[in-house]
Amino acid sequence: MYTVLVIDDSPSMRRIIKDMVNSIEDFEVIAEAFDAYDAREKIKEYEPDLVTIDINMPKMDGVTFLRNLMRLHPMPAVVISGESVRGNDIFDDGAVGFIPKPEAGESMISFGERIKENLLNLTFLLKRYTLKKPKAKKQVKTKASMEVNKKNHPDLVIPLRQAPLMGKKIIAIGSSTGGVESLLRVFKSLTSKLPPIVITQHIPYGFSKSFADRLNDNSSLTVHQAETGMTLENGHAYLAPGNMHLTIERTAGGNYQIRLLDEMKVSHHKPSVDVMFRSVNNTVGGAAMAVMMTGMGDDGTIAMKELHDNGAYTVAQNEESCVVFGMPAKAIQAGAVKDIVHLDEIAQYIIDFAKNKRR
Repeated sequence: MYTVLVIDDSPSMRRIIKDMVNSIEDFEVIAEAFDAYDAREKIKEYEPDLVTIDINMPKMDGVTFLRNLMRLHPMPAVVISGESVRGNDIFDDGAVGFIPKPEAGESMISFGERIKENLLNLTFLLKRYTLKKPKAKKQVKTKASMEVNKKNHPDLVIPLRQAPLMGKKIIAIGSSTGGVESLLRVFKSLTSKLPPIVITQHIPYGFSKSFADRLNDNSSLTVHQAETGMTLENGHAYLAPGNMHLTIERTAGGNYQIRLLDEMKVSHHKPSVDVMFRSVNNTVGGAAMAVMMTGMGDDGTIAMKELHDNGAYTVAQNEESCVVFGMPAKAIQAGAVKDIVHLDEIAQYIIDFAKNKRR
C-alpha cells in the first residue's frame, strides 16, 4: 500500500483528489495539508510515499515548496495544478509527475482516469523509494493493515449455483484501468437491438452516475446506473454503482432483475467483476456472453472461467488495444476465453452474438 499526502488549499479539491486516489488499488491518502507549512509538518509526522502539490497556495507557492522539498527531503512528488504553462518546468524542479486540474467541460471521470494512470506509472519508482525512506513519527494503520490482507473469493458474497439450463441472453462486460474511454468506444458502435447489457467498471463512488449518463449520450442504447429492482430490458445497459456489487436474479415471471449488494470487496474490488459474472452464470448460464476488457489485476477471472465451462460465450480484449493487459491476460491464462479480439472489434462481436452468429 502506497501512502499519499494531498497538499491543496481548496478543501473541495483535496476531497476530490483524496477520493480518486483512494479508489486506486494499493494507494491510500493518509493525510491532507492546506499549505506548505502544514505539509512540512505532515511529512515529518507521516512520512508518506508520495505527495501531490498544488502550485497556487497561500504563504508559499507550490514551486518554492517543491524546490525546498527536493533539497531538504527528496521524495516522489506529483504536481496537480491548473497552471499548465508550468507543466514542463516542474520536472526540472524535481517533480516526477504533472497532472493538470480539470478544465471547463472536462468530466471528473476523465480527471480521475488521468490521476490513476499517472500514479500507476510511478509504482516502480515508489517501490524503490519505500525501501529507503525515513520512518514516520506517527504509525498510521492503512486500509491494507486494517483489513484482512487477502483476496476475498466470490464465494463469500455469492455462492456458485450455476444455471443448468440456458436462459434469455445477457451480455456482461467487466473492465478497470482504461475502461472508461474503451467502453465509450465500444458503446458508440453498438446498435439498440441487443439483449440487456450489465457492466462492472472499477470506478470511484460518486462518478458512476455521470459515466452512465456519458455512455447514454454516446450510444444508441439506453444506459442507466443500476438500481435494485430494475427489470432488464433489451436495448438497455446497466452500470454498477461505484460502491455496490451488481447482481441479477430471475423473477417469478421469467424476467431478470437487478439486485445490488453492499458487501465486502471481492477480488480487491467493489463493484467486482467476479460477483457480476458469478450472478450471470447462476441466472443465465450458457446463454450469456462475457467480455473482459482492459484493467489491472485479475478481478473476473474466477467467474469468467465458470461461465466458459458452463457454455457461455467469452471474449477478452487483446493486449495491443488494452491500456493495461492485466484482467484479460489473467482470464486468457486461466483458459476462460474463447475469442481474443481488438477493442475496435468488440462491438461487432456483441452484435454478432445477439444475431446468433457467435457462440
